[in-house]
Amino acid sequence: MPERVLVVDDHEPFRRLASRLLHEIGREVVGEAGTGKEALSESRRLKPDLVLLDIQLPDLDGFAVATTLSSEPGPPAVLLVSSRDATDYGPRLYGCGALGFITKADLSADSLKALLGA
Repeated sequence: MPERVLVVDDHEPFRRLASRLLHEIGREVVGEAGTGKEALSESRRLKPDLVLLDIQLPDLDGFAVATTLSSEPGPPAVLLVSSRDATDYGPRLYGCGALGFITKADLSADSLKALLGA
């Protein structure tokens, strides 16, 4: 069960919301990032168990970040999030090494518990 989480999104209010929800289900948010490059750097530095990763970032997209992280030694689990629906991404969701996907509209403590097995 992932305990330590890095939250990656280019919108600070969403990072705050996600951090609060993760805390509610007993997860420790160990860091935040607003770009794909920051996500890679912070993940390597902090070594989280889970990265909650937005797909639409200003530099690298979440698929590129997830693919890179999954190829590194001892990779974190990655849960992708987006304001778009899963059908907008098709097979890319399943080819990047992520453990799952959730829309931002569906993000809640209960949905996180269901996805993460909390």
